[in-house]
Amino acid sequence: MKRIDNSRSSFTEEHKYLLAKKRVEKIKSFYIHLAVYIFVNIFISAIIIYGLTSDNEYNFQEAITHFGTYSTWFFWGIGLFFHWLGVFGTNLFFGKDWEKKKIEKYMDDYKF
Repeated sequence: MKRIDNSRSSFTEEHKYLLAKKRVEKIKSFYIHLAVYIFVNIFISAIIIYGLTSDNEYNFQEAITHFGTYSTWFFWGIGLFFHWLGVFGTNLFFGKDWEKKKIEKYMDDYKF
């Protein structure tokens, strides 16, 4: 009589669940980071534009095109981009199966 070992399958299911939960938490933290990035940078840009125009040093058009208005967007955006890479990885465009699928497609295209 063969004994069924459910402890191993239950361990792998629990492990898969924990990995999936961790992945969802990473994605959630990225979207929270993105939301904070947008709201904080809008606020900072508004303050900078107000400060530049209130001194009568710049008009509104010049204040909007001033680098200082968008510098936090740019530098924080670099950090946000690396956070995105950490969450979604570099294989977003060239996934794990991309190379295999392309080889199979070209093999089918070039039937000898």
